[in-house]
This record gives sequence, structure tokens and C-alpha cells, in this order.
Amino acid sequence: MIDYRIDRGSGVPAYVQIVEQTERALRMGTLRVGDKLPTAREVVAATAINPNTVLRAYRDMEQAGLVELRRGLGTFVTRSLARPGAEDDSPLRRELTDWVARARAAGLEGADVLALVTAALDAYEHEHEHDSKPRATGDKRRRTHDRA
Repeated sequence: MIDYRIDRGSGVPAYVQIVEQTERALRMGTLRVGDKLPTAREVVAATAINPNTVLRAYRDMEQAGLVELRRGLGTFVTRSLARPGAEDDSPLRRELTDWVARARAAGLEGADVLALVTAALDAYEHEHEHDSKPRATGDKRRRTHDRA
């Protein structure tokens, strides 16, 4: 099960943080199709946010086709976002984990690591943008959203 963490100082609305954390868990394989999300009551108890905020996040994810709300039963994952290489036990994930450990040992904080990875990803995409097909209008927003 996923444990949501709300950063009140981030400037990102709590419902967006819930959606982003769920998407991240779906990409990493932490959440799988059929898994049940915590109830709104459980999320409220753990995060002290308004129940309507949780319900908005769950509705947004349902509209995106990621979850299904089953009245009286809960909210269940209906689609995975995992890609090969993102699983907990993948060699690529282990290499990245080792790299992050070296970056932290070198004195970089989490925000520094994210900035470095984002810059490297942006540079790679810029160098290879002629290799890829044109993206749909909404993809740029989604890529930025995914990096948060």
C-alpha cells in the first residue's frame, strides 16, 4: 500500500501531490493493477488534509483511467505505468540507486540530485529531439509534471 506524504510548503496542491505520488508508485511498480489505495479516511488520518482533497485526487485519477472507484469496496488500480527497467530489482534501478548514493556522499542534497537529473534529461532530449516523433500538445505538460 502507498503512504502519501503531503509537503505543505511546496506550493503544490495536496490533491496534485497525491496524484503525482500515485503515478510515481505506478511507474516504479510499487503499485500494481488490482492493488487497493488507502481509503479517503485513512489518507485524512495520515496527512490531516480535507477529505474532499483526497476524493478530488481519486476522481482525477479515475478520469485518467488509472484507478476505479468501487462503491463500498474502495479505490483500485486499473492501469500500470511501469516500464521495463523501473522495477525495484532491475539493473538500471540498482545503477541509479548507486549513483544517487555517490551524489549524496559527495554532499548533494535531494533537490540538487533532482536538478542534476532533470538537467541531464533535458540535455539528452534536446540532443535527440530530431530522433523522436512529434509530441502531442499535452505531452510537454505531462513531462514537466512527471519530473516533479
